[in-house]
Amino acid sequence: MEKRRWLDEAAYGDLVALCQFLPGPASSQVGFSIGLLRAGWLGGLAAWCGFTLPSVLLLLAFATLTPNLDGPLGQGLVHGLKLAAVAVVAQAVWDMGRRLCPDGRRAAIAIGAIVLLSLMHTVYAQLIVIALGATAGFACYRRDAAPGIRPGPATNSHTGMSEMPPWRVSHAAGVAALILFCLLLAGLPIAARLATVFGAPAAQTLHAFDAFFRSGALVFGGGHVVLPLLQQQPAIQSAVSANDLLAGYGAAQAVPGPLFSFAAYLGWMMSGAAGRLAAAALATVALFLPGLLLVVAALPHWQALRSRASTANVLAGVNAAVVGLLASALYSPVWTSAVYRPLDFAIAATAFSMLVKWRTAPLAVVIVCAAAGVASVLMGG
Repeated sequence: MEKRRWLDEAAYGDLVALCQFLPGPASSQVGFSIGLLRAGWLGGLAAWCGFTLPSVLLLLAFATLTPNLDGPLGQGLVHGLKLAAVAVVAQAVWDMGRRLCPDGRRAAIAIGAIVLLSLMHTVYAQLIVIALGATAGFACYRRDAAPGIRPGPATNSHTGMSEMPPWRVSHAAGVAALILFCLLLAGLPIAARLATVFGAPAAQTLHAFDAFFRSGALVFGGGHVVLPLLQQQPAIQSAVSANDLLAGYGAAQAVPGPLFSFAAYLGWMMSGAAGRLAAAALATVALFLPGLLLVVAALPHWQALRSRASTANVLAGVNAAVVGLLASALYSPVWTSAVYRPLDFAIAATAFSMLVKWRTAPLAVVIVCAAAGVASVLMGG
């Protein structure tokens, strides 16, 4: 933005704030929106493809190697990647907890989310927790904005005057995107069940598309939250083992680009040899699509929505609930599927310290964990 001057500072700040507010991958939503505002719908698609494709290709390369990792060294590598996932998710819980739960009320919302998730065993558990978090945030701060959250339009840093960003998305396009989002969210489960009942060939594809779309529609607070959402989907549980899922998630930390590219790896692993590329593409589109539809729906209305204190309060509650959701995932499946012995704990704790205390790059941490996993096999650990 500074080099090409496509948007001014105020407009870019508003765009980032909007994408942080919505569910979905914020970085990808920002890139898509910049392309959309700069060059229309084709520009938005080109920006999304350019931002996402490198990480997708790298994760597909890892997926092709996964079946060849059955030997001792391969098992050590996979286990090391799982321990890297423990450290990365723990860091996400640590950082998000400090940032999104700075007071007692939001900490209580996060703890309540953990308790509810431990008691509920339904595919709608995450949705229920997020909805209750939004309600609690609104109730706790209904008289004024939550501390640390300042609703309102961005201002020009030189003039101090509020500026409207140069949105080019029409209200009609925003409404159409919102309608499509709602139809897919409500209609995909019904279509998948009907296809199963009538034995339609597309039943499995519909179930997979619904699993990824529903997960993408509920991701608040960052890409790390997508792991528990995907892990809870029956279509993914039945097709990808916990070990493969965590190994792929660990590999996703080592590649550039959005964590949502993890969907390509899962789609590849869920399909037979003949349709793996198509399945990877379908999973990737399904996971990204909700966030992109919602940003199109919100662009024409963002200034008015953001100026309300009630919006900030709801967002405060949602973000606190997301911290609880991610903390619950840290225990299961991340911790329970990776930490079996004291050496595993030592490797994960060291990796966590590297991330939090020494600010080591995630790629370096992944490499260290992978090497430690292999070394433990060579030493007979």
